[in-house]
Amino acid sequence: MTSDPTFTIPQRPTRRYPHRGGVEYVGETVFGLEPAGDCSDDGLVDLVETVLSEEPYTYGDWFDLPMPLFLVHDGETGDVFRVGIRDGRIEFHVLPATESAGLRALFDRLRAASETTWQVECDTA
Repeated sequence: MTSDPTFTIPQRPTRRYPHRGGVEYVGETVFGLEPAGDCSDDGLVDLVETVLSEEPYTYGDWFDLPMPLFLVHDGETGDVFRVGIRDGRIEFHVLPATESAGLRALFDRLRAASETTWQVECDTA
């Protein structure tokens, strides 16, 4: 874990288009952001929505899932990635064309909008 992450992406998922339709991702990289101290998922959702409501972001929560999951586009960096909230942490899910700059920019804005320190870990599968 680190408190000043670089968001270097060690492994990118690849897209697969099965014959039955849709898209699947093979492999994954997820950056988990955990605030110091306790923070509810609702509080994290409020923080993420507050930051995403400002420029340069467009985002949507079009999924019917048991956790908040947003598809985020950073208009400055051009990056697209998913942001999820679960179990007291924010997760950045890397997509095939995601670059580190977009992840870092959102992290910096979340850090500036909150009154906590953050630990970040990177998980790949």
